[in-house]
Amino acid sequence: MRVYLDFLGCRLNEAELERWRRQFVRRGCTVVARPEEADVCVLNTCAVTAAASRQSRQAARRLHRRNPSARLVFAGCDAEMEPERAAAIPGVDLLVGNRDKERLVDLVLERFSQDVSMPVAAQAADSVHVFPGVRTRAFLKVQDGCNNHCTFCIVSTLRGEERSRPIAAVVQEVNQLIALGYREVVLTGVHLGGYGRDMGVQLADLVRAILEETPVERLRLSSLEPWDIPPTFFDLWQRYPGRLMPHLHLPLQSGCDATLRRMGRRYTTAQYAALVTAARERIPDVVITTDIIVGFPGETEAEFEATLRYVESLHFGHIHIFTYSPREGTPAARMPGQVPPAVKKERSHRLHARMRESKQSVLQNFVGSRRPVLWEEVVGQEDGYHTWSGLTDNYLRVHARVPAHVDLHNAITLTYLMEVIDGERLAGEPDLTTASWPHRRPQESLPVLRLTPVPTAAGA
Repeated sequence: MRVYLDFLGCRLNEAELERWRRQFVRRGCTVVARPEEADVCVLNTCAVTAAASRQSRQAARRLHRRNPSARLVFAGCDAEMEPERAAAIPGVDLLVGNRDKERLVDLVLERFSQDVSMPVAAQAADSVHVFPGVRTRAFLKVQDGCNNHCTFCIVSTLRGEERSRPIAAVVQEVNQLIALGYREVVLTGVHLGGYGRDMGVQLADLVRAILEETPVERLRLSSLEPWDIPPTFFDLWQRYPGRLMPHLHLPLQSGCDATLRRMGRRYTTAQYAALVTAARERIPDVVITTDIIVGFPGETEAEFEATLRYVESLHFGHIHIFTYSPREGTPAARMPGQVPPAVKKERSHRLHARMRESKQSVLQNFVGSRRPVLWEEVVGQEDGYHTWSGLTDNYLRVHARVPAHVDLHNAITLTYLMEVIDGERLAGEPDLTTASWPHRRPQESLPVLRLTPVPTAAGA
């Protein structure tokens, strides 16, 4: 069976997609790069806003047009939100809501394998596979569901109660990912900071187990709600320097206390600022990124100006800016004081301008330093040189121009950060003598770096 996988929305949807990819391969299927090549197309959808639902349905229609003969699986939040409407989309053959996502691969094979010739031997393949196009970073879902009830969010309804994967199962999967060649693992969840509360453990326990029981080189945490971080949490970075990445994504949503109260957020701006200060004191060179919603119901010009001043004071490395969109079924959609679209658009432009200033300032702070960069892909070619793109440990995007014969994919190098490019990224010069690749199985060859680097001890 040839399977094409695609998603919309959050990192958690991407993590689920990657897990399905590995499960399909273990079951003898081939994951293809284009829908035209597929027997089955799987779309993991988003419904966090009405616009996201609309885009999910449009994406399903596009997949059907590109390959009308393929079976189409419509999965995820939009399948959970409006199953009747999703089922009516032309070409959809199977709906898989959030409650059945863990069984998606089984459901697809049960439903469609009789239509596709599958070798029996392939179905009994080993649990770990190396497949083409392996990425440098793996997004690993460790938790689902949310018990919070922010007034703007439908996710707690769509994803259900919080539930966590056992630590032993996560550790096992991390070891499998390392065997596949991944250098970095990103832990994700709907409410990652709530990990383990249903099992009597904490996120810190999971982090310690991964770093002590696996050889993962770079472990990164995705979004963490500010109220989930206890004072001792930052001790983890002191205990595991170099392996737990110095980057925190802490959703703020608003820099005004009155707006935060209407949102149902469980902190004040003073508490959030104290958390950021503590993180910067305990984690060297940490970069803080965040989310902000513009135009929440009742947001006055004075409240928005408070957010602008607050953003300026905290020096975020990046801000994901969302223009508020009413979501049917949430308290915020019924609130008075809905902000006109033109006002929301104008405020969004102003906040984007402030975000660019903040981001450029953070990037400039690291010019002249050397940081480890995990190189991901070639983004440009010219005159016998390739421009590679990668991420520092503290989540700064770096571009480097190297001779075309040098393959940096999945390599980690110490990199001199030279200058800021377009306010968005850094120009870097990788020290090729520090290049290291992942530990591989004996039968697999490593990329050849013809400039003959001297491997570091970690990469020997």
